[in-house]
Amino acid sequence: MVDIVILCVFAFAAGLIDAAVGGGGLIQIPALFNVLPTAQPAALLGTNKVAAACGTAFAARSFVRKVVINWGLVIPAACSAFVMAFCGAATVSFVPQSMIRPAVLVLIVLMAIYTFWKKDFGALHKPMHIGTKEKLLAIVIGGAIGFYDGLFGPGTGSFLIFLFIRCFAFDFLHASASAKLVNIATNIAALMFFIPTGNVLYLIAIPMAAFNILGALTGTWLAVHKGVPFVRTLFLVLLVILIGKLSYDLFV
Repeated sequence: MVDIVILCVFAFAAGLIDAAVGGGGLIQIPALFNVLPTAQPAALLGTNKVAAACGTAFAARSFVRKVVINWGLVIPAACSAFVMAFCGAATVSFVPQSMIRPAVLVLIVLMAIYTFWKKDFGALHKPMHIGTKEKLLAIVIGGAIGFYDGLFGPGTGSFLIFLFIRCFAFDFLHASASAKLVNIATNIAALMFFIPTGNVLYLIAIPMAAFNILGALTGTWLAVHKGVPFVRTLFLVLLVILIGKLSYDLFV
């Protein structure tokens, strides 16, 4: 019972952070592995995904009600992400994680430097005209991030937010909302693997899902009411944490 209470606290924190800027897995997955060290890794990952998927769905629902979504970009990106998440999961056993971590670390460092350096990055929402070129770019972005999510995962939401801002001139709030909708697609793809294979601890996943939803609703409220400066600051904090986590895994 104590273990479930601890995991629910972490699930709430993960849902809150993930709703605003992504990165909830950095909180929830280590908590599961530390609190339940004897459980199978696949079961812990499946349990995490059930809780995260529920939180993401409610965060997306809240964002859709309060933020204007550019469906012309989001739908192609989400469809592509769904398909490529399967491909990433299928490839995971063939690509050494030791090859992925350094590349991801470099990319996140570059994202952090660019965001710090460009003070107006994500400050204004001036989305470009959506034509065939932009839709194709959305498909490429969704596919690449979906593949990465299936293959490795950490920072998926942050990558999506950064790319929606950089490629389509979204602000942080609209980029975060759009990222949540694409994340739904990758979550569904993952659950279609974990649930049929029995890799979910439902007695833990269900209460964690409830607290992840509460955290997601809180995070969405904060993002909408505190606005772009708050989301930008939280985004930069998360990137620094990501850099620290990946550096620790690589060098310690």
